[in-house]
Amino acid sequence: MFYRNILRPVLFRRDSEEIHDFTLSQLGWVSRNPLLLSTLESFLKPAPLPLDLWGLRFPNPVGLAAGMDKHAAALPAWSAMGFGFCELGGVTWHPQPGNPRPRMFRALADGALINRMGFNNSGALAMADTLAHWKEKKLWPGHPVGVNLGKSKITPLNEAPHDYTESFKALRDWVDFFVVNVSSPNTPNLRQLQDKEALQEILHSIQSLNLDGKRPPKPLLVKVAPDLTPTALDEIAELVSPCSLSGIVATNTTIHRPPASGAKLQQIYTETGGLSGRPLKKRSTEVVRHLYRATGGKLPIIGVGGIFNAEDAWEKITAGASLVQVYSGLVYEGPQLARRIVEGLSFRLELEGLPTLNSAIGIAAGK
Repeated sequence: MFYRNILRPVLFRRDSEEIHDFTLSQLGWVSRNPLLLSTLESFLKPAPLPLDLWGLRFPNPVGLAAGMDKHAAALPAWSAMGFGFCELGGVTWHPQPGNPRPRMFRALADGALINRMGFNNSGALAMADTLAHWKEKKLWPGHPVGVNLGKSKITPLNEAPHDYTESFKALRDWVDFFVVNVSSPNTPNLRQLQDKEALQEILHSIQSLNLDGKRPPKPLLVKVAPDLTPTALDEIAELVSPCSLSGIVATNTTIHRPPASGAKLQQIYTETGGLSGRPLKKRSTEVVRHLYRATGGKLPIIGVGGIFNAEDAWEKITAGASLVQVYSGLVYEGPQLARRIVEGLSFRLELEGLPTLNSAIGIAAGK
């Protein structure tokens, strides 16, 4: 209540990206101080609700979505804030500034965000250096860390496999899993790479390195758009076996807009970019459910889109998600979000008489 009623109105007076950068700089400062990290953890870390996936132990199923920490600037803080895992990035092989500002907008009335960031990041090699720094300082978080891989804007589509693979090569020794992002609407023509043949070429390129037998392979996932047709989703699901996919992240932001309740909201919805937050919740859950059915419940899915509380997370999990992620919900609900969701999920499991989180996955997916 303090965050929503007092702190958030003050923060929301300023530009969205400006506040985002300020918050990350403060969390980065906290991340370099073990005492401050411990203090943060004492307030925000929930009781464990663990599950095992891909040979990794997740302290709880609530993760930080890609886009929040593109540079690994606050990596140690995410575990202290109660998250069960985090996904850094998106990161590209070539450093790039992203699209011109302003490029992030709030749709307050709908609890939504619009962004057209354009994979602004310092590049895969710079991220590798930052990750090495956190390791060297013994400040690595106590949860799995993933990286979201994007395509550099200057790289032609036909050279995308090489671009993704170079980023993977630079980061493979530092993180626990990778997500191939071919679904951001903010890099020109990127979503064309969701075509089955184009995506297969990218995945085969990465897996030729990942599965070379020289070291243990890293779980490789694909992040899909909510705007794909059922047929397109099925085609991606068909790549699971031939490309040795470990999972799917559903979903990225949407290019569609909900009906606007007023002129101010309508003006915001004219901004180009991907929309996240509450208006995405229903569609992202539908995609989770579709993919769960299409893969026979055998492929782990990370559900993301419109998760603001434990009930939203429960909806994703029972539709077929093994893990969930938040982004817009953290912006709107504040730093205690992960803890509140985990505590709410624990209560719901007890209420439903279910012994573990795994027993809840897909129970509302239907056939």
